[in-house]
Amino acid sequence: MASATAQKLSREEFRRQKDLDAARKAGTAPAALDEEGKPINPHIPQYISQAPWYLNSGAPSLSHQRKVEEDKSQDKLDNWYDRGAKAGPAAKKYRKGACENCGAMSHKRKDCLERPRKKGAKYTNKDIQADEVVQEVAAGYAAKRDRWNGYDAGEYKKVYDEYAAVDAARQKLREEEIDNRTTTDLAAVRKVAKTSKGEGKVVDPDFGSSEDEDEDEDKYADAADAVGQHLDAKTRITVRNLRIREDTAKYLINLDPDSAYYDPKTRSMRDAPITNVPPEEAKFAGDNFYRFSGESEEVQKLQLFAWQAAQRGNDVHLTSNPTAGELLHHEFKQKKEELKDSSKTSILAKYGGAEYLDAAPKELRQGQTENYVEYSRTGQVIKGKERAKARSKYPEDSYINNHTTVWGSWFDKSSAQWGYACCHSTLHISYCAGLAGIEATEASSAKQLLSSSLAPEASSSSNKAEPVKQNDKIEQNFSKKRVGEGDVSLDKEKLEQALREEKKRKAKAGYEDEERYSKKSKSGTVESSTHEVTEEQLEAYRMNRRMAEDPMANYVDKDDY
Repeated sequence: MASATAQKLSREEFRRQKDLDAARKAGTAPAALDEEGKPINPHIPQYISQAPWYLNSGAPSLSHQRKVEEDKSQDKLDNWYDRGAKAGPAAKKYRKGACENCGAMSHKRKDCLERPRKKGAKYTNKDIQADEVVQEVAAGYAAKRDRWNGYDAGEYKKVYDEYAAVDAARQKLREEEIDNRTTTDLAAVRKVAKTSKGEGKVVDPDFGSSEDEDEDEDKYADAADAVGQHLDAKTRITVRNLRIREDTAKYLINLDPDSAYYDPKTRSMRDAPITNVPPEEAKFAGDNFYRFSGESEEVQKLQLFAWQAAQRGNDVHLTSNPTAGELLHHEFKQKKEELKDSSKTSILAKYGGAEYLDAAPKELRQGQTENYVEYSRTGQVIKGKERAKARSKYPEDSYINNHTTVWGSWFDKSSAQWGYACCHSTLHISYCAGLAGIEATEASSAKQLLSSSLAPEASSSSNKAEPVKQNDKIEQNFSKKRVGEGDVSLDKEKLEQALREEKKRKAKAGYEDEERYSKKSKSGTVESSTHEVTEEQLEAYRMNRRMAEDPMANYVDKDDY
């Protein structure tokens, strides 16, 4: 077996190691022991037994092949928050640093979950809430993603006890019914008290099981045949009755594919196929309209009452005895109203406050007032008073450093930066300079600096034309119009002067580069910008330029006349 160490062995040490591995495989030498004292199988290949360099411990071991035991103490279901726990009684006075709304020290006003008070506990010192218990629960990977973590299994005991009480009451009623019967009604007794067979349950032969009773008596509407269906008991096939041929099918009322969806499996169309017709006047307004119109809601309430009464042990069944269910429901509603009125009367007699129970007018409850407000097309108020906007609990309209607008209310297109609209300052938390700041920003812009640096063109004695306007120079610098394009009007005197200067420039071939990059003109004045080229200079350059592609450029006429 190869050694677990990654040291460089000499030839003699390598031979000894090979001999030792062969002896261990043959069984003549004892096997190597790991860190825990357990023997290592010498027949394990080297690529398994040899640990990588980042896990090598310097001794023969197979610990790198074993699974690391993880600490699962944090994945317990009982390790959860103590919900609703309070840390002792509430304070009597407001404490510094507590929540301004409820007075608890465990959170701030922004994180308070109580209803915002008109005057917080900081100013009233009333109804100060106790501090919550802030717990740090270290949950593992499985505990964080467990949907049942923190669930108390004892809560289900209430449901179990309720059903157990119902079963016990049913069993007691069966016993009383059998005791009241005579001995001559033995056949009826045997029919009532059927024993469960084939399930391996030990049942009293005199009484039946609760499952049999449910099968015999609790026949709800969902087990009966639906409307338009008939179940054949012999073939066990459900046969649907065909509709009347004179009736128009639901899916033929509106053939628009974007109209109400029709489910062919259940033959239902919940929405109205024609939306621009009132539901009362429409031929078919959808299944939802018929489901919640007329007395359908009362029937649903009556069915719900029958189910709840049957769960409490009362013999109420809407399908088998609908009249009794209707009477019981009516009696239940009357008793409920009487109990509600009696409790209301007792509370008002004890605490008072009947004058506050008068309902506000419908106009106030629905937000309708007589205040007339007229708006323009842009959304501005023309007449009336605009409704006050709802304010949040965060600070609003708080301006700093003499500003009248907030940061981000103005955008500088030249520098692509946000700033203040009151002073056009792009520095955050800067002091507002007002109109002076706006003028300074406009004066320091790149366009303004370039326009101010352009000096007026010097007028010569031979040039009688009017000087170029400042706006034309600015337009030449910033517009997309190029020199020489469009309708060009040339001055003959300027063109002749430009031709003479171009010939002089061509003559000085050795000083062409210096002449090109020089910033001084002939008169000795410094030009404002190197790209001010007139139309005459451009035309002179074109006229003196050598056209290499011209086939007649090198033509010389040698004929003598």
